[in-house]
Amino acid sequence: MRRILLITAAAAAFVLAAGCSSGSGEPKSGDDNPTIALLLPESKTTRYEAFDRPLFEAKTKQLCANCRVLYFNADQDAAKQQSQFESALTQGADVIVLDAVNADAVAPQINQAKQKKIPVIAYDRLISGIGYEYYVSFDNVKVGKVQGEALLAELTKRGTVDKGQVVMINGAPTDPSAGDYKTGAHQALDGKVKVAREFDTPDWSPDKAQQEMEQSITALGKDSIVGVYSANDGMASGIIAALKRAGYASLPPLTGQDGELTAVQRILTGEQTMTIYLNYRAQAEQAAELAVALGKGEKPPAPATTDNGSAKIPSFLLDAIPVNRDNLKDTIVKDGLYTAAEICTPDVVAACRTAGLE
Repeated sequence: MRRILLITAAAAAFVLAAGCSSGSGEPKSGDDNPTIALLLPESKTTRYEAFDRPLFEAKTKQLCANCRVLYFNADQDAAKQQSQFESALTQGADVIVLDAVNADAVAPQINQAKQKKIPVIAYDRLISGIGYEYYVSFDNVKVGKVQGEALLAELTKRGTVDKGQVVMINGAPTDPSAGDYKTGAHQALDGKVKVAREFDTPDWSPDKAQQEMEQSITALGKDSIVGVYSANDGMASGIIAALKRAGYASLPPLTGQDGELTAVQRILTGEQTMTIYLNYRAQAEQAAELAVALGKGEKPPAPATTDNGSAKIPSFLLDAIPVNRDNLKDTIVKDGLYTAAEICTPDVVAACRTAGLE
């Protein structure tokens, strides 16, 4: 948390001229109580409803008691999100914060906002093909690299690096963040392990990840798979179901991301090797601060820029933290993402004691 707060603090003192050239022109003159639309992509990943939405809404309310937040969740349906975007415009949104279902296909909607001089913040997923005001996310290539390094470290610890093959279960092909995670993971793994099967998983679906893992076990043989790269925790749950169904007495190393409560519990019991702790509070609050400022006619400086292929987008890129059984207490619990009581349900209480959480 301290590292991310430092990033945010540094942003306040760091001015980039590029920030004025990539957005939708001069925003509206400003409103003391702007209407802000938050559009999130799906609910299969628990973070969006459990963290991003309530944290964003709470920070907006803190900064602007009479601001109105219009909330939409697209349920992984790009057409539905397009309709929601248009609804936000119709309902008078002064700022739109968009986590796109298909980030390569929303340029027409961004253009509609530009024509109305309504600023847009790309949240979590980088939108390509057009300029807009801000991008708030994590260093996604680094996230994938950290995941890959964690998998490699566990394989090395077990002495199985060269004893078999690895399966890679990547995220949705419509999500540019998934491509970044994959790039980073390959940076860590290529030339060090044999990747025998690799999938880009539609919708980040745990069910589809389970099917992909089952296909891999059938094709490669149970004993030949020594590790699995999963881009997030939701898909890791499906992968574990496939591994258990196949009769693994001891599960191979398995990565994850998002710090989901069930994943934290799996890490404690040894079913999952690690997860990536993304500080949703820092991300959501940063986006809320920017949205309120834009709604009031201000444009704060950003500490970085990201090239989206058409423009250099002023960016706030936060740090991601790898979490395993050894540092879980000093990261996720210490920062208050979950309490020990929430984690240590009866089925994992013994593992909690071993990890010093009880």
